Amino acid sequence: MAFAAMAGTIVVEKEMAITHADFLRILPRALDGREHTVDGSRIVVEDGPRRLEITLAETTERRIALLTLPVTRVRLEYRGYTEAEAAAAVALFDRAYRRGGG
Repeated sequence: MAFAAMAGTIVVEKEMAITHADFLRILPRALDGREHTVDGSRIVVEDGPRRLEITLAETTERRIALLTLPVTRVRLEYRGYTEAEAAAAVALFDRAYRRGGG
């Protein structure tokens, strides 16, 4: 995960083992129910003076022996967020998309 601040925008880039369909299915939980718009591979959340823009790259595959996993690069741009607000939003995002087994 890359985390960088650029001129009032905090950018987080992730590589996730997920398809676009699964990403969009889980998204409402990651956004804590906030309204959002989806335009192809771009998702926008307007929250007063703050704006979150999520961009999904094309899904590819990663092969490990006989195992094939979907891989999607995800870019989150937090505009108008403080570092603490962005960190809290990323933590919520990560919890929503965390997968576990047992």
